[in-house]
Parts: sequence; structure tokens; C-alpha cells
Amino acid sequence: MKTIDSVEKIFKLLKDELKKYEIPLVSRDKWVELEKTPYTTLISCILSLRTKDEVTDKASIRLLIDHNTPDKILKLTKKQIQDLIYPVGFYKTKSKTILEISKTLINEHNGNVPEDFDELLKLKGVGRKTANIVMIYGHKKQGYLPIDTHCHRIPNRIGWIKTKNAEETEEKLKKILPLKYWDDFNHLFVLFGQNICRPISPLCSKCPIRKYCKQIMVDKSR
Repeated sequence: MKTIDSVEKIFKLLKDELKKYEIPLVSRDKWVELEKTPYTTLISCILSLRTKDEVTDKASIRLLIDHNTPDKILKLTKKQIQDLIYPVGFYKTKSKTILEISKTLINEHNGNVPEDFDELLKLKGVGRKTANIVMIYGHKKQGYLPIDTHCHRIPNRIGWIKTKNAEETEEKLKKILPLKYWDDFNHLFVLFGQNICRPISPLCSKCPIRKYCKQIMVDKSR
């Protein structure tokens, strides 16, 4: 089976370099302003889709500080939710999604967020990335690997894998990335992709793992 060369060194270098950047709210071990639960993790993740982290963080706090359970959310109207979460991307659609998820949790799961991955996928608006995030950061379960655009792009750029989509990347990485790195993988590679290994013109001159990267499909860098 293929393994990743120098994986321990790569993760250490990334951790050291990325300490200067703030981890997105949903990935933090502890939340200061909010109670972190599987439900608040799920709702914060829904808000984060197609939205900048700083906008997501503030919207999550506004919504969840007084409405951190499905029954409390259902006391709000769709318009009230929209007012609390604006200006997250697709805030009108997300308000409907949040209400529908909350109703489903109460009607089918006794108000609890399922600990079963496949059950999570049945919830409105929940795809594999969100389900993986809830399992890791909400339920504190190991063995899950959230893949977003950065987590898909960067392993392909480095040369670890050659895949066409996030689901294929998840499948391939689970075969070659040692389990002990899975919990750190998402937030490290998201930060790395946002700040250094950018989609266009990555900052290769500042990259701590440049010597381990094949720079596949990198036509221009800084």
C-alpha cells in the first residue's frame, strides 16, 4: 500500500507555521462565547458553507448564543433567523434548512443529532463534509475525514493522490494517511489553503513544505 513520505515532518511543519492563523470556529476544541455541542457544531457548519470564516463565526454567535437547541430554534420565525445570520451566503436558504433540520431532529431523533454517519446524511443540507465535521468536532469521534475544496486541491497539488472530486479524495486519503493525522487534517489544510497554498498563484516562496511538494498544476506562484 502506498504511504506518504515524510508525513510526520509535513504535519509538524504545518502546525508550526499555521499557529499564527485563527482556526475556524467549527474546528476549535473549545468555544468561548457558545456551548459547543453536536447541534451547535452542525448549525455552525451549515452557516459556513460558501461563507468566509469571520462572517460565519459572528453569525453563529448571534444565532446560537440564545438558541442552542432544536426546540429553541423552532421558536424563531424564518425571518428572525435570517436577520440573525445575515450576511452569510445564501442566508434565506440556510434559514429554511436550519428550521427543517431542527424539526427532523425533534420528530425523528428525540432532539439529538445522530451519531450515525448515514443518518446525518439524511438531514436536509448535510453532505459528506458536514457529516464528517459533526462526527469529529461535534461528537468527538475518530475515523472521519472532512474534505472541502482545500483538502481536495492540496493533496493533489502536493502529489499524494490524483483524484477528481472530494469524495474520491476522502476515499484515497483514508488509505494512505495514518489515522492519527485525521483529526488535524481538515483544519490544518483549510488554514494552509486559505493563507499559503491558495488556488491561484500560491505563496510557494513562503511554504513550509515546499520541498515535499510536486507543485502539480501550479503554473504561477509567488
